[in-house]
Amino acid sequence: MGESTSFRAMLAHVSDLAAIDRPVLVIGERGTGKELIASRLALLSPRWNQPVLQLNCGALSESLLDSELFGHEAGAFTGATRRRASRFELADHGTLFLDEIANASLAVQEKLLRVIEYGVFERVGGNELIAVDVRVIAATHENLQSRIAERKFRADLLDRLAFDVIRIPPLRERGEDILLLAEHFAQRMTAELGRDFFAGFTSSARDQLLTHTWPGNVRELRNVVERSLYRESDWHAPLGHIRLDPFGTAESAVTGPADPAAILTAALAEHRHNQRRTAAALGITYDQLRHRLRKAGLLEPRARR
Repeated sequence: MGESTSFRAMLAHVSDLAAIDRPVLVIGERGTGKELIASRLALLSPRWNQPVLQLNCGALSESLLDSELFGHEAGAFTGATRRRASRFELADHGTLFLDEIANASLAVQEKLLRVIEYGVFERVGGNELIAVDVRVIAATHENLQSRIAERKFRADLLDRLAFDVIRIPPLRERGEDILLLAEHFAQRMTAELGRDFFAGFTSSARDQLLTHTWPGNVRELRNVVERSLYRESDWHAPLGHIRLDPFGTAESAVTGPADPAAILTAALAEHRHNQRRTAAALGITYDQLRHRLRKAGLLEPRARR
């Protein structure tokens, strides 16, 4: 969900790439929704009616990841009492989403390289070649080029995975979408709480939502809105208490970012000090931006004339 230029451009890229039956690499910070983009790629592809499986490579040890990806034969290791089908077999003719691919060991990466390149693999403890037809979508928040330089990721695997790369813009680059998403999450939480309506946000709450840096991106925004809403007893009035920090005191929760001037400075620099473009990126009007710049002491003398 979003209307910002960067988000809409990313969705258009996804739509174009979905029809191309090649591996895809999705990169984005934590909380940006990499799994949702992978689902969109799968559902818009010619494989839309085939299996879509997901595996988090960062959540398993090397041996467990190896067994999950490629299966194992009975007796392959202690406790392997029967044959286990691989994720690649279960996803045959469909899509396999490998999240946090940067955490896979070099040994697992070598096997992935082979199955992506040639469509064949062997189960753990087996010697039979198994052929599959699977589209692989991988995702990471890591810089894989840096991982290659550190000899923790195979360059040839990156070559295979990155037929094309989808970059999900972080929420701080989607200023126009912050209030749209906040309203959506608030409406959904209102229904979950059994309340009749959502009264909206106060102007100070909107300012706080717009100026926070959102290091946790959309996931953090959802948690903040839902937490703030359920802890507000007077739900008939507009929500004015934004609880950014679940670990802090009530006072610290409403203070917002430590230095809003730094956020405005960074936004201006990103848009080459074009105030109208900066205002659009932050999802506010030109006049609102000018007011905030003046309040933060960032208006140049010539801008006041």
